[in-house]
Amino acid sequence: MEAQEQLKQWISESSRIVFFGGAGMSTESGIPDFRGVDGLYHQQYQYPPETIISHSFYRQNPQEFYRFYKNRMLFPEAEPNRAHLALAKLEAEGKLKAVITQNIDGLHQAAGSKEVLELHGSVHRNYCTRCGKFYSLEDILNMDEPDGIPRCSCGGTIKPDVVLYEESLDQEVLSRSVAYITRADMLIVGGTSLTVYPAAGLIDYYRGKRMVLINKTVTPMDGRADLVISGQLGEVLGDAAGV
Repeated sequence: MEAQEQLKQWISESSRIVFFGGAGMSTESGIPDFRGVDGLYHQQYQYPPETIISHSFYRQNPQEFYRFYKNRMLFPEAEPNRAHLALAKLEAEGKLKAVITQNIDGLHQAAGSKEVLELHGSVHRNYCTRCGKFYSLEDILNMDEPDGIPRCSCGGTIKPDVVLYEESLDQEVLSRSVAYITRADMLIVGGTSLTVYPAAGLIDYYRGKRMVLINKTVTPMDGRADLVISGQLGEVLGDAAGV
């Protein structure tokens, strides 16, 4: 059976689908992949991206952190693509139980997905490190501080609710992700290189026989998948879900 038809058949026969995705999910919405040719790892900055978006750098040099963060990690004009819409439709139909994402852009929610587990946080949530007051992405973008560092009305520095290098993933989100994957009768993995841990290790908890890997390039886990499809996520998922 042709791969796309196999995918459609498995989706029609499944009722506890879980999707696990990475940066490739959002590249079709104009958000660059960290490791893509035009991604963050190829930008000309004074420090490497891994250094700038680390917890220690944020603490020591918040001005440079925010200069990079605002220029290279915020894409407020980005819109959900066919892949996001396909997953939202499958959830609305009762087939898809959860989206587990490594992305921080909030596009799954914008497409209509309800159960979204954000392993690396979200740019849409920002908190004062002093008093805990919440600030939206719009608040951050509209602040015009002379040094570029967003500050709370109390004077404290505002930090995005994004997991930086050197920071741990939220254990509750991880636990819920493991529970969903363990119970899934179909696991669709898309747009991720499956090289970043501990997130990539989540697929070890899948116990079924319908693990589908959709990616434009080969991943270290291709040999473990029950079905591998090379292609654009929007096209593959969009056609499979009929959006």
